[in-house]
Amino acid sequence: MQREFELTVRSTDVDMIGHVNHAKYLEYLEWARFEWLDEIGLTMEEFHRRQLLPVVVHVSIDYIKELKFNERIRIVSDLLRIGGKSCVIGQTVYNSAGELACKAEVTCLMIDARKRKAIELPPEIKKGLQSV
Repeated sequence: MQREFELTVRSTDVDMIGHVNHAKYLEYLEWARFEWLDEIGLTMEEFHRRQLLPVVVHVSIDYIKELKFNERIRIVSDLLRIGGKSCVIGQTVYNSAGELACKAEVTCLMIDARKRKAIELPPEIKKGLQSV
């Protein structure tokens, strides 16, 4: 199931050309993913309590249309694939006109916070991700 998140482009997000800097898109995508995780009860506090860390290990991103200052944008996140230790989240960014501005696939790996090693996704986390 898809999860939507909206935000307004801030002045600090815009580069010298007058559009959103490419690195800010990654921040927007991360912000949307963490809001999504919070909604299903996987807050940062919960990850810390479990001594787990979701770590981004790969990002594939296509920039399609520019985003500009003060523009209201929408980010749609969706679970594409789930594996034993990782998952792939598809994310799309739409400008205020509803046009596709960016699309990305983000691979996240679950690691044990103490050992700093990849671990199997706990069943309840898999279930939470799949229920969205």
